[in-house]
Amino acid sequence: MATPSSSQQPPSITATSGPAEATDGGQENRAVVEISEDEGTVAPRNKRRRTSPVWDDFEQVCIDGVWKAMCLHCKKKLSATSRNADNQKRGYMAVTGHFIDDSWKLQSCILRFIYVPCPHTGEAICDALHKCLQSWDIDRRVSTVTLDNCSSNDTMIGLMETRLGAANMLLRGKWLHMRCCAHILNLIVRDGMQVIGSAIESIRDSVAYWIATPKRYEKFEKTALDENIELTKKLHLDCKTRWNSTYIMLSIAIPYRKVFERLGELDRNYVCPSEDEWKFATIVLEKLQLFYDLTKLFSGTKYVTANLFFPKVCEIKLKINSWGHDEDETIRKMSAAMIEKYDKYWTDIHGLMAVAVILDPRLKMTMLHACYISIFGEEAAENYVDEAHELLTGLMKHYEMKEQEHVSTSSSGAQSSVNAAAVLSIFKTLAANKRTNSLVRSKNELDRYLEEEALPHDENDYFDILGWWKLEGTRYPTLRLIARDILAIPITTVASESAFSTSGRVLSEHRSRLTPKMLEALMCGQSWLRHNLK
Repeated sequence: MATPSSSQQPPSITATSGPAEATDGGQENRAVVEISEDEGTVAPRNKRRRTSPVWDDFEQVCIDGVWKAMCLHCKKKLSATSRNADNQKRGYMAVTGHFIDDSWKLQSCILRFIYVPCPHTGEAICDALHKCLQSWDIDRRVSTVTLDNCSSNDTMIGLMETRLGAANMLLRGKWLHMRCCAHILNLIVRDGMQVIGSAIESIRDSVAYWIATPKRYEKFEKTALDENIELTKKLHLDCKTRWNSTYIMLSIAIPYRKVFERLGELDRNYVCPSEDEWKFATIVLEKLQLFYDLTKLFSGTKYVTANLFFPKVCEIKLKINSWGHDEDETIRKMSAAMIEKYDKYWTDIHGLMAVAVILDPRLKMTMLHACYISIFGEEAAENYVDEAHELLTGLMKHYEMKEQEHVSTSSSGAQSSVNAAAVLSIFKTLAANKRTNSLVRSKNELDRYLEEEALPHDENDYFDILGWWKLEGTRYPTLRLIARDILAIPITTVASESAFSTSGRVLSEHRSRLTPKMLEALMCGQSWLRHNLK
């Protein structure tokens, strides 16, 4: 959600599934909203020390990431979960508002943590979200809504556009829907991992073998000590359906390659991965590193991410394309699978993300041009750059008109005793002149900004883009208002997901036992206290 600007035009609010703060600095703001839904399932308890004598006849073993009890006599493997109370299986929706406050600091907080009864249809989600926006009086100030990628959310957006009304949305709601880029990244990597998953099976089997029992892991630790290799991290077995856990598994296992190889000589029952398998695992780790780093970058909540989106998405495309020329056939197949998914979601880049690049004083039109060339080639790039420029020009006109409406509304009624017909005649004349002047002024303001030399750009150096617009942006008042709204847009819903546990947005056991109202009070209260909301 964007906070209201202290100057003429209010900033917008971006809604995501998570917290949002709405303050009123004299004018309404547009908001960015992020929506995410999750099951209120219970996370597993920490393992307790078992005291029953039954365990004298069983041994704990880990199979495919699941701990089971293996009978020492018949070798059968059993697993079970026991709880003292029934688990709740409830779906919750977190609505988070994102905005830039009057001090030009990025803010986000939970507006609602809503229990949404099944079925979770587009209509049900739309009703819950719309009521939330109305309760905060920001239903006419929403700029974008960032959503997970699912069909019910697509349906919801269509319904929400009708509920909000075109006149109340930024550019009549054309850019209301923002897809969560973290989820799209996951889909791209998942398709690639389906191609290469079996190729790293030997590494997975090795890790599973040495963490299967405490005795084996002790042997692993002793061997590492004998080889003078420090164990800084414990071996981690991945979950096959979560690519980031595969990345973590490989990043831990590969540095301990010599330990595995030595154990292959000491243990006749253990088959160590071959040299080619280790080599391929290293290549896979290198590929996953890109997505792992970008996911962490995109998921930041303490800094602006909108201006980072487009250049990084182009970087992904170039990297994946280069893998298509790899000498390894498996890597080439992985590249093809990833490109297919990439083109499905990111052939058309969200228009406001292109505007965010222009609003970065280090990048402007030059970076935008470079990005489009890298994806579409030089000829097509010109058209896309022109479209982005036209979009920003349209935003300038939109904000100029809103500013005029605000000024005229504020001054209305000041001289109500004057003859109405005379006032109307004067108003029409002034409005016509002002509209012409404002369009010329907006064009000149944008041209001045673009013609000014871009700031030096170094990815390794921190750049406070909000600080720049706070101070230097005063020379471009209308662009400054646009920047305050556009740069507040979150490109992922991960910020909202932080309300859930790191194991997949699953509520803790104790929280799941609370009533929905009490749970919402605790979740929102924590967020509001953190942001000093009253």
